[in-house]
Parts: sequence; structure tokens; C-alpha cells
Amino acid sequence: MLEKLLEMVGTARDSAMLRLGIATEMLRAGRVDEAETHLRAALAMQPGYSAAWKLLGKGLAEAGRTEEALAAYRQGIQVAQERGDLQAAKEMTVFARRLERTLDPDKPAGEA
Repeated sequence: MLEKLLEMVGTARDSAMLRLGIATEMLRAGRVDEAETHLRAALAMQPGYSAAWKLLGKGLAEAGRTEEALAAYRQGIQVAQERGDLQAAKEMTVFARRLERTLDPDKPAGEA
């Protein structure tokens, strides 16, 4: 399936949604750097794509790149709020808080 998706990159069918699909498959395969490339391409095409910001944060967090993951989540939260995508904003807020606690485990759970 991934090969079929990759064949569409750079064609008229290339899109932010295609890149998100590719990145999803790459993350499943543990190919974080390649997934990041496709997610950043998706965001270059469509900066307000909340799902891409969320997946970028997830991938970076799984790779241990906590600060970068937090930055992606924070940008995603802002974008989601601006677009009225409150569910995505809420989810990314939860994920960001979890990451923040790993950086400062003494911080109370409710503090931002």
C-alpha cells in the first residue's frame, strides 16, 4: 500500500491528505524521519491541517524529540483553535501536557 501512495507523490494527485497517509504508514513502520518529511510537506501544502500537526507531534514524541514534539503540538493547538477544530485542540493539549510532565515531573498535573 505504501508503495502505491509513494507513486502519487509529485503528481497531480499529491496532496496534504496523501502525505498524511504516507506518514501514518511510515510511523507504523518505525520510519520517523521519513514520516516527518511527509508531514512537513503536508503542512507546507496546508498549514491549517490539524491532523498533520497532531501526527507530527506524536511521531516526534515517539522518537524522543520531546521539545520538537511540544512545539508541533503547540502550533497544532493554535491552528486547530483558529479553525474551530476544538476536538483536535483538546487532544493535542492533553498530549502536550503529558510531554511537559516528562520534562518536569514535579509539576502538578493541572498546571500548563
